[in-house]
Amino acid sequence: MIDRRRLLLAAGALPLAATSVSAATPQAAGQPLLGNPDLPQPDKTTHWAIVGLGTFATGQMMPAFRNASNTRITALVSGNPQKARDLGAAYGVSKLYDYGNFDTIAANKDIDCVYIALPPGLHADYTIRALKAGKHVLCEKPMASTVAECEAMIAAAKTAGKQLGVAYRCHFEPNNADAVRRLKAGEIGKLRHVSGDAGFDLSPDWPPHKWRAEQALAGGGSMYDIGIYALNAAIWAAGEDPISVTAVYSYPKDDPRFAEVEGGVEWRLRFASGISAQGSSSYCYTYASRHQMFGSEGNILLSPSMDYGNIGMMLTKNYVSSSPRAGNPVSQFTNQIEAFSDAVLASRAHTTPGEMGLRDVKVIQAIYQSAARGGAEVTL
Repeated sequence: MIDRRRLLLAAGALPLAATSVSAATPQAAGQPLLGNPDLPQPDKTTHWAIVGLGTFATGQMMPAFRNASNTRITALVSGNPQKARDLGAAYGVSKLYDYGNFDTIAANKDIDCVYIALPPGLHADYTIRALKAGKHVLCEKPMASTVAECEAMIAAAKTAGKQLGVAYRCHFEPNNADAVRRLKAGEIGKLRHVSGDAGFDLSPDWPPHKWRAEQALAGGGSMYDIGIYALNAAIWAAGEDPISVTAVYSYPKDDPRFAEVEGGVEWRLRFASGISAQGSSSYCYTYASRHQMFGSEGNILLSPSMDYGNIGMMLTKNYVSSSPRAGNPVSQFTNQIEAFSDAVLASRAHTTPGEMGLRDVKVIQAIYQSAARGGAEVTL
């Protein structure tokens, strides 16, 4: 059995007293009769608890809430008391929880949604507990460490009657979305092939990287963390699930950084339609962030493709290239939050649901199986 406290400590969390900061609680919306314009109308805002206050959550996701029209942070969950208090003051959040009293969020009616920003090894546990507490959940990618965990998360969402989304932010990034729109509109003819590379040089002594080299926290290696972007982009472009994979590991086997997780893998997907895709994922080469869609009449290159605020597109057709820009990449975080909130408020399916996260973990597991067998084809 996994020691949850040990994993949290390894991720940089410290115990937080089971108390909340004393401050004015935002007034809850009333429940007026519908159709009477003279009465206050139902609240069109979702209220969120952020679970895990690491660099990504605090540097990217939480600031996005300031620009979102239909969301508000109302609770924080952390193992670092001072950080929780500081962020609570900055965001006007009075309800602070730790990992010991997390389940008491069930009693807080001012929490509708929970954003899980913990290391992947903790995703399943906290997602399922949040769903059992009656909250909708948006969970960071990868969805979980294993296929079984993903399936348990989806089952918990169905039992609770709540939304479960996976935070595939690139689906909400304007230029990535525009590239797929152009592809589907036939601007480069019929799609034939997709390629992608995603990676960086892992620094295990740097806290934001350290947990990535630990199997229990990371769930897997580079494919789980960074390679999943190129993989998901390829399947998104193809518009269908792959039918088989082949892969080989590609990292120095004597590198001490990778005693527990893989440091790099090269993979290839086949699709029933005849489309193919290939890519690489690595913790050993310099930062890479690109994917390219090759059609019968042209190609679309996104490079960088998965950055927080610097994404560029090049469209080439008839030997002529252009660089269209669909919007500010930084908006991807606000767009993602608003889209999930819209799905919750309208009781409709989210764009990147748990089933998508499950599919990708299944494919990654098949990639690892193929690599372990020296590149043998694995049928999905």
